[in-house]
Amino acid sequence: MSLTPRIAIDAMGGDVGVRVMCAGAAMARHKHDGLRFLLVGDEVRIKAALENHPNLRAATDIIHTDGVVTGEDKPSQALRKAKSTSMGLAIDAVKRGDAGGAVSAGNTGALMAMAKVALRTMPGIDRPALAALLPTLGNNDVVMLDLGANTDCDANNLTQFAVMGAAYARTAMGLERPRVALLNIGTEELKGTDEIRDAAAMLRAAKGLPMDFTGFIEGDKLSRGDVDVIVHDGFSGNIALKTIEGTARFVTDLLRRAFTSSTRSKIGFLISRPATELLRHHLDPNNHNGAVFLGLNGVVLKSHGSADAKGVANCVHLCAELIEKDITRQVTQDLANFRNGDAA
Repeated sequence: MSLTPRIAIDAMGGDVGVRVMCAGAAMARHKHDGLRFLLVGDEVRIKAALENHPNLRAATDIIHTDGVVTGEDKPSQALRKAKSTSMGLAIDAVKRGDAGGAVSAGNTGALMAMAKVALRTMPGIDRPALAALLPTLGNNDVVMLDLGANTDCDANNLTQFAVMGAAYARTAMGLERPRVALLNIGTEELKGTDEIRDAAAMLRAAKGLPMDFTGFIEGDKLSRGDVDVIVHDGFSGNIALKTIEGTARFVTDLLRRAFTSSTRSKIGFLISRPATELLRHHLDPNNHNGAVFLGLNGVVLKSHGSADAKGVANCVHLCAELIEKDITRQVTQDLANFRNGDAA
């Protein structure tokens, strides 16, 4: 089913501000001409930013509010003022059906709390999960979830994450049968916590799902491309994600330092520039910007707070793709098949 993508954008959230959020939306619309937008925030500032993007202005409505969720706001504080903030009103547009999805670069905890309260979880889902695509050495990116929405997870949570992650991989990457693995401290069946081992047993026993459960995967194999979906609790997943991001920055900074250390190094940099540019592109987090909350009755994406216009555009484009391919319906259907298979 093809859906017309209209996206609500929290124009005030994150480190980037109105100007970059509008520039990213405009960049996305140049690639995807059918996109329409609801920009939520300070109307004066939004209109000023739109002056530089006539193509975006023609496809945009504005919802004015002075209220903003700050990075210091606790989820409980954000919930109390949800109906008066740009983040809360963007999510509410999805709830009302005025937008097919919402994008925010703001406070992750607040965004999760607001989205869960407003949109509710799907039938068969105990907790939503935060999922993102990360680059690998293989032919496809890898879906990792949960990345911080749930610090403690039982076996049922992990199996639900696996089903949702596989549906996301089929939608976002076009894979017919995604390879799914559980993050663990070893690949042997006896390794790991009871929750991880029980989840593995449940996934091995599941029948008829459009995915292949491959068992356990260790942390040093996350970026190899051996699997398409990696499942873990939010505590482990957030640490893994931050470690990957930190390693990417370490490698780029180390190369920069090495190539500027001497005249010979600078000459070597000029010779190897095509290869280093390819590496920089592969490690640039803006090329994989956009984490989606799976398990909600609606599409909500979290953009990195420091993303540039290209990063925001990639997040918006991913949101549009998930709306068009009806990710909510696909996840709901897979969960129903999983429950029916268990019952059989």
